[in-house]
Amino acid sequence: MRRRVWSTTVALTLLSVLTAAVPATAAVPAAGAAIATAAPQVGERPLPLERLFDNTAVSDDTRPAGADFDGSGRSLSAQDLTAAGWTPGRTLTVQGARLVWPRRAPGRPDNVRADGQSVRVRGHGDALAFLVAGTGGEEESGTGVVRYLDGSSSSYRLGAADWRGGPLATKAVALPHVNTPDGQLAEKARLYVVTVPLARGRAVDSVELPDNDDLHVFALSVRSDSPGWTGSWAASTSGYPAVGPWTDRTLRLVVHTSAGGPRVRIRLDNTFAAAPVRIGSATVAVQESGASPRGAPVPLSFGGSRGTEIPAGAQAFSDPLGFDVPADGNLLVSFHLPSTVAAAPVHSLAVQQSYVSEPGDHAADTAPDAYTSTILNWPLLTGVDVGDGPGGGPGSVVVLGDSITDGEKSTRDANRRWPDLLADRLREQDVVPHYGVLNQGISANRVVTDRYVGDGVSTDTGGVSALHRLDRDVLAQTSARTVVVFQGINDVRWGASAEQVVEGLREIAERARGRGLRVLAATIVPCAGEARCTADVDARRSAVNRWIRAGASDAGFDGVLDFDAVLRDPGDPARMLSVYDSGDHLHPGDAGLAALASSVDLGLL
Repeated sequence: MRRRVWSTTVALTLLSVLTAAVPATAAVPAAGAAIATAAPQVGERPLPLERLFDNTAVSDDTRPAGADFDGSGRSLSAQDLTAAGWTPGRTLTVQGARLVWPRRAPGRPDNVRADGQSVRVRGHGDALAFLVAGTGGEEESGTGVVRYLDGSSSSYRLGAADWRGGPLATKAVALPHVNTPDGQLAEKARLYVVTVPLARGRAVDSVELPDNDDLHVFALSVRSDSPGWTGSWAASTSGYPAVGPWTDRTLRLVVHTSAGGPRVRIRLDNTFAAAPVRIGSATVAVQESGASPRGAPVPLSFGGSRGTEIPAGAQAFSDPLGFDVPADGNLLVSFHLPSTVAAAPVHSLAVQQSYVSEPGDHAADTAPDAYTSTILNWPLLTGVDVGDGPGGGPGSVVVLGDSITDGEKSTRDANRRWPDLLADRLREQDVVPHYGVLNQGISANRVVTDRYVGDGVSTDTGGVSALHRLDRDVLAQTSARTVVVFQGINDVRWGASAEQVVEGLREIAERARGRGLRVLAATIVPCAGEARCTADVDARRSAVNRWIRAGASDAGFDGVLDFDAVLRDPGDPARMLSVYDSGDHLHPGDAGLAALASSVDLGLL
């Protein structure tokens, strides 16, 4: 097999060559170099991806020699894919993009080895989404070209992790076996969804794949940029713990909105899962109190049906629903789980009580009587969007953080997390747009190290690292305009060097700005007095803060929020001012969280 491995240097060299070809009057997208269009040569007419399939990755377990994905006879198990809900022709939504798993029987060509082929792809959106994997034993990458209907083009760089050794933290799905002609191996096979930015406002006509035949493409689509929608509430999946088990139960989750609007849709994510989850029905209502709605809950639908099945690693958006979502209000999102759910993707620290019913579908119940159990996390539900009409809404500010952002030590059921209070400030002014605020804090989360490996049932719900969840929790969020990065204390408390944190923050800034987002960095707040916050930890924290203050613009940040200066004790800068301390010396209490929200210069957003 011919092998071309593109180094970052080579990819960047080609990118610079393409950039040099930009006409003086051409518009250049934020994260791709616009180049003059050359008409495809004879024989290069764009074709649908499936007509270019030249490799067979999937075999039936009874005929494992029927496919050779990597050139050594190994392949994916068709039975494993079916068990994950990845059946031929199935539409999978991952990171907001709709991708179709190849409609091919086991043993038939189902992917293309990237070799510069021209693929017919149409649509408007903010990104291209590729369902991919590498087979060279390391990350495979290369540079391709997007051609637009207006005659312009832009370059992109696509990288794909190895199907057997790549990180589990970023995979779309992991399968339990690898097939070989000699039988199955009990090792994980991975598939990845990777997105790359598009020139905004242009309609895609075709895509030229990179030139690296160890990079395999199974599906490709244009991800819609969600015109007319604003993110109002979100929560990151922090792990995949054992739950319940719940059989024929209804969850009624309480969530707090930031922006309001006349339409609503919800997002459910089966992140980190190995099997599909069935949603029998779902409703939305404004909360009156506890599990009691204000009026009858309104049914949601999914593709016109009352319920849906979400494959492993995929997500489901409900259909748009005319529903008056109040700003700064509590919603009850209820959904029925007809089958047994023994483990689920959850956001572990809700700081909010939600409800679990007795057996039965109680999503439409107007009385709270069936909801006899409570939980303090948010399973499966990861987003609530509000519709603002065809002209679009103000967009959203995404806060990428740890337990301080997540609301640890804030008053339960009171919505006193600092992003909630920031949303209050935004609604009460008219200097900047009334952005939605999406809280993507995870308690115990770190910038550069995974707490949860990203696969399998685990008791650790500290999440995969900020670097590994950035695509899902920031770049794929509805109408994201600005990201505030407020992390690093857990890294230095658990041994990371200041240099490691700095490099992680730098990469986050580069990747987010490459997608056209505005990026703000917040300094790390003091924690002396907490068991792990030694003098050495404070020295590393202070070093990161000096870099943020002095070099943020060079590092790719658009501004700095000096949260350290807000909370520190002037007489002992390594320690939090007592009036702001929750008592554990690490987490601010309600007063400290309010001080953080009040300190934000809204103009920076």
